[in-house]
Amino acid sequence: MTDKTIQNALVALGRELQDLSTPKWQEIMQLAYLKNRWFTPDNVHFALTRWAFGLTEMNLEKWLAPYTLPASAPKKVGLVMAGNIPLVGLHDLISVLLAGHLAYVKLSKEDEVLMRAVVDSLVVYAPAILEKVHFVEQLKEAEAYIATGSDNTARYFEYYFKEKPHIIRKNRVSVAVLKGNETAEDFEMLAEDVMQYFGLGCRSIAKIYAPKDYDFIRFWQAIEPYKDNFLGHTKYANNYEYQRAAYLINSIIHLDNNFMILRESPELASPTGVMYCGFYENVADLEVELEGVAGKLQVIVSKDAWFKNSTHFAQAQQPELWDYADGVDTMQFLSTL
Repeated sequence: MTDKTIQNALVALGRELQDLSTPKWQEIMQLAYLKNRWFTPDNVHFALTRWAFGLTEMNLEKWLAPYTLPASAPKKVGLVMAGNIPLVGLHDLISVLLAGHLAYVKLSKEDEVLMRAVVDSLVVYAPAILEKVHFVEQLKEAEAYIATGSDNTARYFEYYFKEKPHIIRKNRVSVAVLKGNETAEDFEMLAEDVMQYFGLGCRSIAKIYAPKDYDFIRFWQAIEPYKDNFLGHTKYANNYEYQRAAYLINSIIHLDNNFMILRESPELASPTGVMYCGFYENVADLEVELEGVAGKLQVIVSKDAWFKNSTHFAQAQQPELWDYADGVDTMQFLSTL
């Protein structure tokens, strides 16, 4: 078992986050938005609410039950955090704390406000955490590392951290597989997986696979309610306009609903403002294709999880504590240091 003080602090934080109408959290959400305009109040509210209902005593007990913690003397664990979506690095941080180690955190400037606010709240419930979490600019003294970044930065991480135990996370994307029998309600749920966080998360759907000659009209209808918010967001609108201009200038075949582009492509990762699609004739062949790129996939979603190794629509952005990024068991790694 792990330190109950840390567990209790996390449960208390979860309870606190169930009411985001307080002046404290209203101010924090506004500051996060001013620091990073991708972090709209709605997106931050969604992320905080997910943590509110994830950090329960029952969830923590279920998550930690398979491990023997702490397994060794505390180690200094360096965390290089991403900042593409709100609190994307929080799971790594609480994993380090629960494993009994010390966290040396290099924050992303894009998610600095929220991460510091969460740690400040945890310190209120467990003052000892103040000595366990250190925000730093350099990680030279760490004894192990967990780093998240792009494929390019991952190469640097692997070089600099090669002598120490490490987990290095690279670019990943998520995809949806349509069967052809999806209802309007199914597409509304899929739209949540596609549109949350403006598609910037590794769990955001970047490509949709559909049966050959599939008509995407119901997909267009499902995402239409997002139009005003997305076009009203300057950063998203600029990305969309740039992609549309590039496609028109280069005569690239695509569909356009005036706020998102749909384009057939063999690639997996689509740029902001664009959704890639692919077509299949045989399910078995598609299974083989996706197994071949499993190292680049975070999540596959399908209606009622009918497709192999997939999860349900509207679940991509709602991982449980035991759903590890990239399929790498972070807690097992930390428990064996």
